[in-house]
Amino acid sequence: MSGGSSSLGNVSRISALIVDDDPVIRKLHSAMLKSLGIQFQLAVNGKEAVDLYRSGANIHIVFMDMEMPVMNGMEATKELRAMGVSSIIVGVSSRCSDEEREEFISAGLDHCYAKPLTVAKIKSLLEGIKY
Repeated sequence: MSGGSSSLGNVSRISALIVDDDPVIRKLHSAMLKSLGIQFQLAVNGKEAVDLYRSGANIHIVFMDMEMPVMNGMEATKELRAMGVSSIIVGVSSRCSDEEREEFISAGLDHCYAKPLTVAKIKSLLEGIKY
């Protein structure tokens, strides 16, 4: 990446997707992304996330909750990877036993963290995005 005043470069070109059935987490993560100047969309379950990709959405990073109705984060992540989606998928969960975390990661995650995320964590995840 060439030099510039921001370590995140031109973040306005980065797109994110927040997939979570908890309205408080959606609002919290939305506020963090907005404060960083990141464009984002919301989905309340994994099926909505998969449908967005099927309709041609171009998303760089997905923040995927593990436990959701309709289609959970593991199922959605497996489906997205089976579709050839190469976006960074970050698992977020309030339940992070080692076994559950490993199962979620093996579904195709790039990273997995306890929720809620922090602005510092989101910034560090965004730094690796090529856009």
